Amino acid sequence: MTAQLTITQPDDLHLHVRQGDALANVITDTARQFSRAIIMPNLITPVTQVHQAQAYRQEILDALPDDTSFHPLMTLYLTDQTSAQTIYEAKEAGIIHGLKLYPAGATTHSDAGVTRIKRIWPALEAMQTLGIPLLIHGEVTDPSVDIFDREKVFIETVLEPLLADFPALKIVLEHITTRDAVDFILQAPGHVVATLTAHHLLLNRNALFKGGIRPHLYCLPVLKRETHRQALVSAAVSGNPKFFLGTDSAPHAQHAKESACGCAGMYTAYHAMELYAEVFDEAGALDKLEDFSSTFGAKFYGLPKNTTHLTLTRKDWEIPAHLPYGKEGKDRLIPFRAGEICHWKADARS
Repeated sequence: MTAQLTITQPDDLHLHVRQGDALANVITDTARQFSRAIIMPNLITPVTQVHQAQAYRQEILDALPDDTSFHPLMTLYLTDQTSAQTIYEAKEAGIIHGLKLYPAGATTHSDAGVTRIKRIWPALEAMQTLGIPLLIHGEVTDPSVDIFDREKVFIETVLEPLLADFPALKIVLEHITTRDAVDFILQAPGHVVATLTAHHLLLNRNALFKGGIRPHLYCLPVLKRETHRQALVSAAVSGNPKFFLGTDSAPHAQHAKESACGCAGMYTAYHAMELYAEVFDEAGALDKLEDFSSTFGAKFYGLPKNTTHLTLTRKDWEIPAHLPYGKEGKDRLIPFRAGEICHWKADARS
């Protein structure tokens, strides 16, 4: 039984870090384990222009301790008004690694998202030409579609036609949650890939209702049936480079989660690699963890492989019941599986 595992420093290729005091509370958790992260642009004021991304990148760097080596990889938020000119400016800036497609109303701070794909065709044409990836929150928002079917319907009604119209467009279907998504990615061209979160690999939808409603396990896309979870794990540990790590770690204050209309998102950045190690260990596939977390995503995004390393040790430890959050840490942030035992520990970065 493997007691210790040293891997190339991983990258988180789907991450939310907020702004201001909240940013300061969470960014070091990611920087402690990951070398780089694709930063989501869905702030209260969406990051739609290059100058906003530049300012946000600097804010993240300023929030890091001086001795920290971490590189935020920025994205822009697509709206109905995003022009081809914006895409060319993004390419020229050199810091934009993707454009994020949120269907309007699909998740947190997505109200300014895209209402109809046809409205962003000029932007998509420019992205295809320049090789800039489209990062997709893959759910329809039609209220007549059951929430557990929204990913499947999005693939059938939006993504498959989109791929037919833009066959060379690089696409990341983010935080996939269904066997349908796994099957789609497996059948799609090599430049169409997916990220997988730790929480979707560890939990099925029953967890939402175990002993009562569990607001800290509510996320979007919502957890799915056990058969879907098993398909996700199989994809993650398969060694197929089309599947790689993206935590979708999304911090919210405790009071915002435990409310009459709680926010969607789970906070996993504090112990992300330990959680993924549990998944791969349980599947008997620890030898596949390094490629999944450190190789496949970097190659897709055209990034050099990290030269530093992370050591994980098999060791039981208790996940904190809460973490400081907000101004002066006066709010509470409840991490994923708060108060429970985790079976791996990230011990050293070298």
